[in-house]
Amino acid sequence: MVLRMSRTWIPWAGGALALTALLGALVAPDALAASKLLARGRVEQPAYTVLDARADFEVRRYQPRLVAEVEVDGDPQRASNAGFRLLADFIFGGNTRAESVAMTAPVDRRPAGQSIAMTSPVDRRQAGERWVIAFTMPSKYTRDTLPRPDDPRVQIREVPGATYAVRRFSGAPGEPAVRAEMDTLRAAVLAAGLRPTGAAPVYARYDPPWTPGPLRRNEVLLEIADPAAP
Repeated sequence: MVLRMSRTWIPWAGGALALTALLGALVAPDALAASKLLARGRVEQPAYTVLDARADFEVRRYQPRLVAEVEVDGDPQRASNAGFRLLADFIFGGNTRAESVAMTAPVDRRPAGQSIAMTSPVDRRQAGERWVIAFTMPSKYTRDTLPRPDDPRVQIREVPGATYAVRRFSGAPGEPAVRAEMDTLRAAVLAAGLRPTGAAPVYARYDPPWTPGPLRRNEVLLEIADPAAP
């Protein structure tokens, strides 16, 4: 189903890419990114409160949320693609009620076998190249009202509220660039006297692949102890 939809979207995506690129040349990137002209402006995002805004990162308090997640093998890019397809099948009707679940942003990725951080990675190493890819579910659902996935590999989980240091960047980064952003975030967090919890950092992508690189929103998130805690 996802592949058929992808072929249908090809002409539309090409037009959207050209239009977005033109608009990006005429409109300030921040203003365009905040509008509904980009896909992420038309979907729900996890609720959070900014506790502190620094030069290198923000400190955010995220609300509890429901996520659908899947664990996959492979290098980071292939794992992300495979996980996205499994989760997309679930929200496009591959569930007990054949019900479409609204897409949200971002898509999160973290190493498997470590504590969750955010919805959507300390040490980026993981045993056997396994990753967890996650979608946050729309806030209208509870665990009881969300349809059950047909595929047992897709798991529904309740994620408690937590505090994160978050670094935002644009582009279409490869793995070395993502790791560099995580390293920069960790160094800035420690320099600020904040305490990481030890949870794996998360790489979050907000935009579909046809979005021009300068207009893409990417984030790396590191769970930290609440700054207000003693």
